[in-house]
Amino acid sequence: MKDIETGMGDDKAMKKYEFPSNFTWGVAAGSYQIEGGWNEGGKGESIWDRFCHTPGHIKDGTTGDVACDFYHTYEDDIRMMKKLGYPNFLFSISWPRVIPDGIGIVNQAGIEFYRNVLTCLRENGIKSYVVLYHWDLPQKLQERGGWMNREIIGWFDNYARTMYRELGDLVDNWITVLEPWVISFLGHGFGVHAPGYQDYSSALTVAHHVNLAHGTAVKAFRESGLSGNIGIKVNMSMIYPEDPNSAADIAAANRQNAEMNTLFCDPIFKGTYPQEYFDYLVKQGVILPDIRPGDMELICQDIDFFGLNNYNGTYVKDGGRWPLYASGVNTGKPVTQNGWEYEPKCFYDLLKSINDTYHPKNIIITENGCASNDWVDDDGTVTDPIRLIYLRNYLKMLHKALGEGIPIKGYFVWSLWDNFEWAEGLSIRFGIIHVDYNTLKRTPKASANWYSNVIRNNGFESL
Repeated sequence: MKDIETGMGDDKAMKKYEFPSNFTWGVAAGSYQIEGGWNEGGKGESIWDRFCHTPGHIKDGTTGDVACDFYHTYEDDIRMMKKLGYPNFLFSISWPRVIPDGIGIVNQAGIEFYRNVLTCLRENGIKSYVVLYHWDLPQKLQERGGWMNREIIGWFDNYARTMYRELGDLVDNWITVLEPWVISFLGHGFGVHAPGYQDYSSALTVAHHVNLAHGTAVKAFRESGLSGNIGIKVNMSMIYPEDPNSAADIAAANRQNAEMNTLFCDPIFKGTYPQEYFDYLVKQGVILPDIRPGDMELICQDIDFFGLNNYNGTYVKDGGRWPLYASGVNTGKPVTQNGWEYEPKCFYDLLKSINDTYHPKNIIITENGCASNDWVDDDGTVTDPIRLIYLRNYLKMLHKALGEGIPIKGYFVWSLWDNFEWAEGLSIRFGIIHVDYNTLKRTPKASANWYSNVIRNNGFESL
């Protein structure tokens, strides 16, 4: 990897950021956020269908019923990917589209849809990274307890094995679950995501079951005999104390780090849970998950890559919501459209922390991106300078980590399109391709073209 200074004019020097020749570049999206066709082709209802159709849950009152309509437009969308030069596409399968009740009868129309998508990707020279679970649990399983029911480990095992059998000949790489902290805490602890529960003890139970489902899916993949690689996507944030000289803030930051990061990474890499965190929660009256013999060994499967989702850093102070008593604070830095503070250094700090703590053999940045309020100008173009600055500076931090020997093998921008952003609805735009939700017209933004050049040149120049 080279790190070259090139002269540009008399008083400026551009730095060239070059990446390894085998570096993986790609774009990412999620099933409920892009597909639409929520009740077409034999698809069953998901917990997000139910959540969005219940008034008061989504900030702008929208749903994912249509979203980007990828269910109908995938061929044109994939051709646009090829034209833009994006060689890898990371996307998820909708569990209720392929097994409407979660278990039982397989919906062949749903299987055919994903086989058509995967075939189209191959025909256009684009490799696939397929996520088994991106939050859209079949509603029928939710009615049987969902992620709080330990039976879901068997349900997920059956689902994973079915997907390996039905799609494995077309999938290049697999990912088990996406952002287990969000599934556990936003969905079951704080109630802002489907299914909308608010119980911390339940969130811990869900966390354990999600971890077990991950391990089960990896084990099933190894037994399938399929080629390719498998990993997980974990959302993590570098946690800092608001006052680095305050023992109380440091302790709060450690508790937040345990909840968001080590609760999931420790069992994946070490086969243990953070005991100090569990001891603290017991003192607060929290009920710990039911951990049975063999559970930790099942979770701690060998993975081919660790997928990291990161957007920002987190500063916390002591106090606030029970039982963690660790409150996030803004520090006055610039924020993106959805209110997340912009601090590229946190990305580097997090990569270094993961490498030093867990020593993963491969890291892939499976999501990184920026929400920005973009629009189509009169000349038909979309300029998104905030996103351009964000992507460039985060890639600089990635490049620095690479230069220090951290084994980062790839980077995926979130997201390819503006799409349905969960509790925020359609009002938040993460895409590098603009979507007009009235006409569904796609318009590549300035960032999409910049990213095309980064991929083409395997790097970029910047002051």
